Amino acid sequence: MSESSSTAKGGSGLALAVVYVTTLFFIWAVVTNLLDPLVKTMKTVFTLTPVQAMLTGFAFFIAYFVMSLPSAAFLSRFGYAKSVMVGLGGIAAGCFIAIAAAKLHIYTVFLVALFTMASGVTLLQVAANPLIASMGKPEDSAFRLNLSQSFNSLGAACGLFFGASFLLNGDIFKKDVVITEVMKEEALGFVTNVYMAIGVALVIFIALIFMVREKITAAAPKTGQLVSPFTALTSKWANLGSIGIFLYVGAEVAISLNLLLFLEQANILNLEAQSAGHLTTFYMLFAMIGRFAGSALLKVVRDYVMLTLVAIGAIALSLLVIFTKDMVPSEPTGMVNVILTSVPVTTGLIPAFAALLIGLFNSIMFPTIFTLTLQRSTAPTSATSGLLCMAIAGGAVLPLAFAKIQEMTGSMSMGFIAPLLCYVYVLWFSFACRKAPTHAIEEGVSGGH
Repeated sequence: MSESSSTAKGGSGLALAVVYVTTLFFIWAVVTNLLDPLVKTMKTVFTLTPVQAMLTGFAFFIAYFVMSLPSAAFLSRFGYAKSVMVGLGGIAAGCFIAIAAAKLHIYTVFLVALFTMASGVTLLQVAANPLIASMGKPEDSAFRLNLSQSFNSLGAACGLFFGASFLLNGDIFKKDVVITEVMKEEALGFVTNVYMAIGVALVIFIALIFMVREKITAAAPKTGQLVSPFTALTSKWANLGSIGIFLYVGAEVAISLNLLLFLEQANILNLEAQSAGHLTTFYMLFAMIGRFAGSALLKVVRDYVMLTLVAIGAIALSLLVIFTKDMVPSEPTGMVNVILTSVPVTTGLIPAFAALLIGLFNSIMFPTIFTLTLQRSTAPTSATSGLLCMAIAGGAVLPLAFAKIQEMTGSMSMGFIAPLLCYVYVLWFSFACRKAPTHAIEEGVSGGH
């Protein structure tokens, strides 16, 4: 074989590896955002309280805290290719445990399944960002990262729409029905079908990754000595930024997990569960639009100024949801086509649209808080980055606070007080960043969510 043909083959193999690694961003976004319609399924089938239903999100997002350090240690010991395959294997294993949970009709087994899936996702997240940045020309790394993050946003929207279409398709989700055991069995059957399809697809994808593992290993950055994220606790700004990530992710997840349940209420849009689930897709589509628009604006607007603006927007919309909570639906005055569903126009459109639009202002919060913190932290960059990633566990805690407020007040709209307070902290953090001394971030460090 000639040298030129060998090079071409190698380039083709690397390109294929880049495609596969980019697909990882799409995969974990789909798996994560299936949680939203899954909460409705679990709440309905197992007759759960709001707090019990939010344990679905807790079981998933607590893995970011528990498994971040073990994932980093595994990556340091075994490298990127094996980490990607094991991470995918963890998600697949969680899918098959979920199938067993559906067959056994045991909610706690579902929680184990979700923790297992999230452990795999955590390992993928630890590996994927630096990996995709290193797979090709250094000057093109930003393009590859942005492209991968775009697929992540697309995966989030697809996860919501796919979940609503296939998880919320039974008679049990219709309004004003008497729930029977047959309906519960049907709903759990849909869960089995969805996770079986994902599990099988992941097994096939692991085989594809295995075929290009040498290309991944050759392109991957060198693994260095493991630095504990807890060493960053000595830095004031690492702590402040971690609180910011904890609260922001908590607010985003709290709204996301409750949005379907919020929209289907009689005093909001009075929708069937599946229609409400389809509508929640706009929450992530707004986030995707905001990510592109925000990236462009960050070229001309200071990062902490942008964070101030989006925090104010999220606060204003949260207040709008809270203070329009007592509105009751009027007689339909028209029809609005959403996806393929007609939604009656009611006075509940105001809080409904406000809740969906929060996604637009969430869009750039995570990467902006991440980089603002790295620029100001006095701890090693790798340790600060690790601590910030562990703080994603806020997604486990804040949904429980949302649900508890809902139980105490009897109003889901009042649950938005929890994310409102989170956005107030983000606003304070943006002001605090203005006068804090900064430094250059070590090359090759990136944050993604």
